[in-house]
This record gives sequence, C-alpha cells and structure tokens, in this order.
Amino acid sequence: MDFNQLAQRIKQWGQALGFQHVGITDVDLTQHEAQLQRWLDLGYHGEMDWMARHGMMRARPQELVPGTVRVISVRMNYLPPNAGFATTLANPTLGYVSRYSLGRDYHKLIRNRLKKLGQQIEAEVGPFGYRPFVDSAPVLERPLAEKAGLGWTGKHSLILNKETGSWFFLGELLVDLPLPVDTPVENQCGKCVACMTSCPTQAIVAEGVVDARRCISYLTIEYDGVIPLEFRHAIGNRIYGCDDCQLVCPFNRDAELTLEADFHCRPSLEQQPLTTLFNWDEDTFLSLTQGSAIRRIGIRKWRRNLAIAMGNAPYDEDIVNSLSARLGEDALVDEHIQWALGEQEKKRLQINVQLLPTGTKRLVRIIEKGLPRDA
Repeated sequence: MDFNQLAQRIKQWGQALGFQHVGITDVDLTQHEAQLQRWLDLGYHGEMDWMARHGMMRARPQELVPGTVRVISVRMNYLPPNAGFATTLANPTLGYVSRYSLGRDYHKLIRNRLKKLGQQIEAEVGPFGYRPFVDSAPVLERPLAEKAGLGWTGKHSLILNKETGSWFFLGELLVDLPLPVDTPVENQCGKCVACMTSCPTQAIVAEGVVDARRCISYLTIEYDGVIPLEFRHAIGNRIYGCDDCQLVCPFNRDAELTLEADFHCRPSLEQQPLTTLFNWDEDTFLSLTQGSAIRRIGIRKWRRNLAIAMGNAPYDEDIVNSLSARLGEDALVDEHIQWALGEQEKKRLQINVQLLPTGTKRLVRIIEKGLPRDA
C-alpha cells in the first residue's frame, strides 16, 4: 500500500466532507504530560473532574484506543455571517452568546463527518481500526492539532491558523494505519499579548495557560454552583461563554466565514433582550435550544447567568419585575436574582440623585462616602 498517496487522498476526502484542513500526526504527546499534570495539580480545571479522572490517558491516545499509531486531525470553521460581536457586547440589555453556540451543536455533525471519512478510507484499504472523537473522550486535541500542522497554540491556549484565526472546531480520527505525518507550523504570536490583557477576569494566568476557575466560559457553562461575587461585574452581558480573547486576536480580523448553514445564528438567540430570554419557561427553553450546545446547561444555569447580566444592565423596571417574578422558584437562581435586584436598586438611586438640585447632590455624595461618627 502506498501510504503517501493514501494520505493525500484522505485530505481530499476530508475537504470534500467540509473540513477546511486535514492533518496527520503520530501519537507521541509525552512532552505535554508534565504540563498537563501541573495544570491539574494547581486546580486550574475547577470542578471539571473528568479532566483529571483519566490521568495521563489524555496524552496517550494509544491507550485510549489500543493499536492507534496515527491521528487524523481536522478543523471546521464556525464563524457565522453577521455575527454582531460588537453590537451585542456594546448593548448591556442584550444577551451575548458565544459565537460557536449560536447554531447547531457541532459534536454530532463533525463526528458523523469523521465517521464517513473512516468509512471512505475503509472502502479504499479494507477493514482497519479507527474511531472518531469530538470532545467525546480524554484526548488532548489541541496538541494533536498543533503536531498535525493545523496551527500553533496561541497565548489564549486555542489553536491559531494564519489564514483563518481561531474560529473553528477540532475533531480527531484515531487510526491504526502508519500514514506519513505532517510538519507543525511556526508559532507566530510574537510579543502580542492582546488576548491575555483583554480577558475580563484575568483567566489567562500564563502564556497558553488558562485557570478555568476564572474563565467566563467555564463559569457560565461548566460550573454548576454560585458564581463568585468577584467575577459578576466582569461577566457583563455574557450569558453563555465568552469570545473576548479571540475578538482581539489580530489573526481573527480576516477570518473565514463558515460554509455550514447549521452554524449560522438562530434568530431566537441572536441579539435578544435579556428579559426575553429570562422569561422563557422550561418548555420554551428546551424547544428553542433543541439541537444546540446551550441546551445541556439546563434552565436553572441559563437563568442564573441571565440574572447576573440583568444585574449588570442599566436600571429597567421590566428587569426588576422579571427578576422579582421568579424569586422563590430555585435556590441557586435566587442567590443571583437577589444580587441583581440589589444592583438594579443601586442604579435606580443613582438615577434619582441625578435629578436632584446641585446642592442636594453634593450632600448625597457626602452621605454616601460616610458621615463622621459625631454627625
């Protein structure tokens, strides 16, 4: 068998299936094991216990699927047209949803395409061992993608590609065929630290290292508990995920748009008022997020995130009424509603102060700063 020729055909088949880039690498990730262990030891994975549960298997694909000698790594663009990043982030009354989740959940779509790629290879070479993965197993997909030449690891820990930035999903096909491997590309971040300095919660604690416990994506998606007070203002109107570190990246300025209609924005999620989203009942939530990655966080975390965003929004009587109407329904959500109502009350008082005569305003400011003990 001519494996060089087969590798070229695999790349052609992959592109025909909708992957913008297909690369091949071996399974040696030993150089990443110490870094992974240190990240886990520092607790940077937060409550994502599954990150530590499988130990070093994450860096050993051949242990996950015995017989694996190569990984076919693929990427698929997801940036939708008319994404409206700036418009939504700049309007604190709208809910900001991370761009990757505005359309259909990518897991099944990419996994099915990888399965088809495996079947196409099988039709060519006969029975062989293969298994597709898309965030569905303990695999270090980013180091594999980097070794396969799909891009380099940016300082935000995401894979960057010179032509298309970082707006893409990754997937892997583990195979037992000794295919020729591709050459990694050079890291081109240089001295740029825009992603690190722009993170609202300073979650990028070192180049390529993210403390998930501080990351807005983790807090609004993976984390099940009460969101710490120190992060609530920084969350702003981000109700599911965060894109800030990607938005400021120079390589994302001319990123390619997705060719997949399934990744286009759903009208029910695109630039929607916070009150509209918060007022969804559970049936509406399940219906409008069907087939979306958002559905897996459930209605209570959805409302928890929205309550924080509503607390960060300008004073609005409709926001106060919507929040108050849901008090007592869920203890987790109540914690955030109470905080949001307190934030709204502060803003209402500030508005009232602005309407006072100048002299009275001055007196109010003195009172706010604190009166002397003998006053």
